[in-house]
Amino acid sequence: MLSIAERHKYILDSLNRRGFVRITDVANELGVTKVTIRKDVKILESKGLLYKVHGSARPANPHVADLDVHVKDNINREAKRAIARRAVELLDDNDSVIVASGSTIHAFAEEIRLRPWHHLNIVTPFLRLGVLLNEVENVDVVQLGGAVHKKSLSVSGSEAVRALDDCICSKVFFGVDGIDLEHGITTSTIEEAKLTRRMMEAASQTIVLADSSKFGQRGFGRIGSLEEIDVIVTEAEVSEQMASALEEAGVDLIVVK
Repeated sequence: MLSIAERHKYILDSLNRRGFVRITDVANELGVTKVTIRKDVKILESKGLLYKVHGSARPANPHVADLDVHVKDNINREAKRAIARRAVELLDDNDSVIVASGSTIHAFAEEIRLRPWHHLNIVTPFLRLGVLLNEVENVDVVQLGGAVHKKSLSVSGSEAVRALDDCICSKVFFGVDGIDLEHGITTSTIEEAKLTRRMMEAASQTIVLADSSKFGQRGFGRIGSLEEIDVIVTEAEVSEQMASALEEAGVDLIVVK
């Protein structure tokens, strides 16, 4: 019979390895009751070492808040720059693309600004991107209209959604607040999720730019399932379970070294 300390170590090691664990699985693996494991998980949660949800445990609280874009700019900055440098290589010289909003997307726009283009069409709801790329030679920006979300400096609403009816693009690039095995890709608001879904419909290929902190997280607004993504660009290896799920869903995972 394992001691409490040994059980706790087993649970935390399993979390680090798998990304999340089910209470039933751990109880079976250790040969103890589910009641025992639930008590162990409760103790570990009280110490801030994991987060309990629906009969399972995760390394941390998966629910994310809607943060100001200027705050997001300073989180994982180097990772976002590395992702942006790799993502810009996915653009073709005569592309017509949709580029969403967010701090990683802003880093992506800065990379676009630094490179020469023959002709690039960009459709975006992101006010910062429109300003940043407006004067870049051979880059034409179509700024979507609508209600401005103050925290993201991006427009949303029915007007922005309707404007996409006139667009046929090769790719859409967007960031997310969460990539979760159960809930797929999510963002912090329902309005942004609706607009992102419409952007995906208007493009042939869906490309997600997400630093590794977004894996295992959940935003309030659900964008779609993992199967709806074509490419994810990130800066660090994901858990074996997440990598397997992405492969099964047909997602091309690009990890920037």
